[in-house]
Amino acid sequence: MAIISISRGSYSRGKEVAERLAERLGYDCVSRDILLKTCEEFAIPEIRLVKALHDAPSILDRFNHGRERYISYFRSAFLNYMVKDNIVYHGLSGHFFLQGVDHAIKVRIISNMDDRIKEEMKRENCSAEEARYLLKKDDDERRKWGLSLYGKDTWNCSLYDLVLHIDKMTVDDVVGILEGVTQQGRFNATPESTAILETKALLAAIHATIVDISPRAKVEIKDGIVSLSNLEGGLKNNDETRRKTAARLVSAYDIKDVVFDKPAQAKK
Repeated sequence: MAIISISRGSYSRGKEVAERLAERLGYDCVSRDILLKTCEEFAIPEIRLVKALHDAPSILDRFNHGRERYISYFRSAFLNYMVKDNIVYHGLSGHFFLQGVDHAIKVRIISNMDDRIKEEMKRENCSAEEARYLLKKDDDERRKWGLSLYGKDTWNCSLYDLVLHIDKMTVDDVVGILEGVTQQGRFNATPESTAILETKALLAAIHATIVDISPRAKVEIKDGIVSLSNLEGGLKNNDETRRKTAARLVSAYDIKDVVFDKPAQAKK
C-alpha cells in the first residue's frame, strides 16, 4: 500500500489528523516510537536526539559532528521502520528522508496562527504574547534546521505532495481528503519504489555503522558493491581500519564488497 508522512508545526492539529487517518486506513500510526527505538538501539539520550533533530545547528555542532551522528542514527531507524509499509508517520524529518520514494505521500498540515496561539496558551498556561513568541521561535528553529542540513526550507511546498490548511476545512475534512488520495491507489507501493526505499534503508544503516569514525562519509551502492567517499579519521588514512570496517559491513549487510574512492592517505 502506501506510507503517509505528515509534517506539521506545533499545535497545527497534525497529530490528530495522523491518528484518525491511521484508524480509518487500518495503518500503524508512529511518531515518538521511532525516537525511542533510536535511543534504545544506539544508546543515546532522547533529549539530545530531539534537540539534534529540531534545533538549528550551533557552532559546537560544526566542530564535533554530534548532530551528524544523531541524524544518521535516526535516519537509519526511520527508514528501516518505513520498509514495513502501511504507516502514517507524523513528526520530524520524514519529508526529507522519503524524497524519491514514490509510494510515500508527503503532506504538510498548517493552521492559523491565532488558533495555534490559543492551544499554546492553554497547554503552557501563558499569555498570548508569550505563546506567539514560543511558536515563532519553534517555527524558526525548524526552518533553520532544514536549511542547514538539506538546503531546503520546511515551508517549501515542493517538498510535499499536498499542503492542507485547517481553517475552513476541519480535521475530519483533511482526513477524508488523505483517505481518498490513499485509496485511489496512485501511491501504492510497486516493486521499483519498494526497492528504492530498501536501498535507502540499507545505505542509512551502513552510514550509521561508520558515522562515529567518519561523520560526513558518503555511501553509495551498485550491484551489491558499496563505495565510500568523503572519508575522515581512520577510514581516510589507515588501511587496517579500512580492512576491518569493510569486513564488518560485508558480514552485517550481506553485500559483495566495500571499495574506497581514494587510497589511504597517511597522516601528515
